[in-house]
Amino acid sequence: MSVNNGRPARRRVVVTGLGAVSPSGIGVKAFWEALRDGISGVDTITGFDPEPLSCRIAGEVKNFHSDGYLPANELKRMGRAVPFAIAATQEALQLARLSPESFSLEEKQSWGVVLGSGGGTPDFTEEQYRLYFNDQVRKVSAYNVSSSTLGTISSEISLYFDLHGPSHMISTGCTSSTDAIGYAFNMIRFGLADHLVTGGVDATITPGIMQGFCVMRAVSTSHNEEPWRASRPFDRLRDGFVLGEGAWVFVLEDQERALARGARIFAEVLGYASTCDAYHRVRLDPSGEEPARAMTLAVQDAGLAKDEIGYLALHGTSTFLNDKTETMAVKICFGRHAYQTHMSSIKSMIGHPQGASGAAGVAAAILGMKHGLLPPTINYENSDPECDLDYIPNRSISKTVDVSLCNCIGFGSKNSALVIARGASG
Repeated sequence: MSVNNGRPARRRVVVTGLGAVSPSGIGVKAFWEALRDGISGVDTITGFDPEPLSCRIAGEVKNFHSDGYLPANELKRMGRAVPFAIAATQEALQLARLSPESFSLEEKQSWGVVLGSGGGTPDFTEEQYRLYFNDQVRKVSAYNVSSSTLGTISSEISLYFDLHGPSHMISTGCTSSTDAIGYAFNMIRFGLADHLVTGGVDATITPGIMQGFCVMRAVSTSHNEEPWRASRPFDRLRDGFVLGEGAWVFVLEDQERALARGARIFAEVLGYASTCDAYHRVRLDPSGEEPARAMTLAVQDAGLAKDEIGYLALHGTSTFLNDKTETMAVKICFGRHAYQTHMSSIKSMIGHPQGASGAAGVAAAILGMKHGLLPPTINYENSDPECDLDYIPNRSISKTVDVSLCNCIGFGSKNSALVIARGASG
């Protein structure tokens, strides 16, 4: 590894593939077209009977056929997050024009996995508990322990694609996938890896978790009859987030190696940073200082001036405090430039996929820069004087953007940000 002024030389890190399994559709094309057209993937919950809940809606992944990726006997041993992640990884590798089945052993040993997830596979775990507490002890799966750990997701990806490099999971709540991408980015740019599969997955729409959020009064309860209107980030009448799910996965590579194999470059990762409010388990510090600092540090890490950021993919959950605080943080970070920058929250269309939300925002930013079209914040109907920035209300806009910042805020008062540049090809 070359060294410059006592520090390892930084390599450039590019995105050569991406995949998506989302409430808006399966695959990158379906995901992007729904965002472009402002179509909501939020609907009444179908995975279980939601009638006892005060919030009966979610951004569920629809028409996904897990048996197209794994046999039935394997699917019985794991939660929904695993086939989601496998499908998104498969698409990302295909778009990267990579075929792991043809890799040599040395190549397999050089490819690793770094994914983020806030909840892992709670659907599998809740089902095992249900069996136990309903006197069906003998039906509890022998895989209850292994499949209930977060690490099983990256392990299953490594097993499925026969990748022998590091296999890591990052779980930092809603910032999980942002941190996973940042971790993978640093591993490659500092020479600890050459190429990694990274991103995020979550599938936490379960009775237990939904009821937990209902008890917290964190989720929307005003639009059970019109689910598509429920997620309304930055709107004055927002009343809580809508739980979502899905997987968004990327192939990250050292630019020199990617170009040597003739890869398409969808984007370049320029900078990453994270901070913590150290304030409360579930509430943000209302000052907005620490998310602002995370964004500032990410821009500095990218070696850019703040006015070079052309689009912000916001966390924008549609809760009163989050949206107000994030708006304040953007103003603290960007100053006057905050009023000259386009920004939006795609959670208005897909709900809040928890630990996968950062990866979803990165995918939206990459696709928006590629197509010269920035996705909207739908359901923005009532202006809030405390949320007074350009959230691209209701309709996407044509705009050429070279650099985007993706912001994420999580429980435990965590904050993370990534800076992404438009790719030269793809």
